[in-house]
Amino acid sequence: MNAPTLQDVYQARKTISPYLPRTPLHFSAGLSSLLGCEVFLKHDEHLPLGAFKARGGINLLAHLTDEERRRGVITASTGNHGQAIASACRLFGAKAYIVLPEGANPLKVAAMRALGAEIIFHGKIFDEARDHCDRLALEQGYRNVHPANEPLLVAGVATQTLEIIEDLPEVEVILAPLGGGSSAAGACIVAKGINPAIKVVAVQSGAAPAGYLSWQRGELVKAKMETFAEGVATGSGYELPLSILRQHLDDFVLVSDDEIRQAIGLLIEKAHTLAEGAGAAATAGAVKLREQLIGKKVVAIVSGSNITLPQLTQAIKVHQATPGVSLGKV
Repeated sequence: MNAPTLQDVYQARKTISPYLPRTPLHFSAGLSSLLGCEVFLKHDEHLPLGAFKARGGINLLAHLTDEERRRGVITASTGNHGQAIASACRLFGAKAYIVLPEGANPLKVAAMRALGAEIIFHGKIFDEARDHCDRLALEQGYRNVHPANEPLLVAGVATQTLEIIEDLPEVEVILAPLGGGSSAAGACIVAKGINPAIKVVAVQSGAAPAGYLSWQRGELVKAKMETFAEGVATGSGYELPLSILRQHLDDFVLVSDDEIRQAIGLLIEKAHTLAEGAGAAATAGAVKLREQLIGKKVVAIVSGSNITLPQLTQAIKVHQATPGVSLGKV
C-alpha cells in the first residue's frame, strides 16, 4: 500500500475530468474581514453528489478490473464515501453494497439508494459497520473498498488541492477537514510536491479525535466518536493517511462540535454557502487559528453540503447564540 505520488494525482485528474467538473475557488470578503486574512473557499460541495468524495470513487472504479466489477464492490461509510462508490459503480457497471451504521444521514441514504446501491445497516457507529463490511467481503467475495487505505481514493481526492494551487498559486495555508484523512493527506501530497512552503492544516472534531491522536502519537489510536458531523465521525486512525500526514502535515487542530455549528452559520451569513458539519470544519479551524492566519492567503475546503434540516436548525441556533461571531467580533 504505497502512498500516491504527485504524478499519480495528475493521472487521476485525467481519469476523472471526463466525469466531474472543476470546482470553483471563491474569495470570501465576509470571512476575510472577519478573520483578518484573505479567505478563499474551495467549493467541492458544488460537485454532483454534494461532496468531494466523488473524485476518489471515480478514480478507483476506473482502475478496477472487469472481474472485480463483476464480483461487486462493498464499502463501509457514514454517507459521502458511500455515495461516491455507489455513483462510480453505477457509472462503471458494478453492483454496489454500502454498509452504514444505524441512524446514518437519511439524505445520504436516499441518494445511495437512488444510485442503485444495496444498503446494509449494521451497528451504532462507523467502526462496527466497517467490521461487518470486512466480514461480508470475505464471505461473498466482493471487492472491499476501504474508506481511507486506498491509494487510488487518496489520489483522486487530491485533485481538489491541485485545482486550488493552479487557481491560487500564492496560497499560504490550506485547511482540510479530517475524518478518514484522504482530503488532508491528498492536500499534503500536492502542496508539498509543488511548493513545500504551503502550510497544510488538518481539522477534526474534538468529539471524534482519533485521527488527531494517531497523528500526535505516531500510531493508530482508537478514540470516542460522539460528533454530530458524520463526515468526520471515525473512531480510529488509518494507516495510509497517517503515514502521509506524519511526514508532511504542518499542523492539526481540534474544534468542538459547537464551533463547527458556528462555522455552518458563518458560512451561510458571510459566504452564502451551505455546508454540512464536515464541510464547515475547515472554516471552524480557520476561526480557531485566526491569530496565526492574520494577513495570509488562506483556503478552507468546503468538502460537502449534505446537511439535514435538524442539523441545520441546531447549527443556526448555536450561531445565533454567539453574537460576537455573528457580528464579526470573534
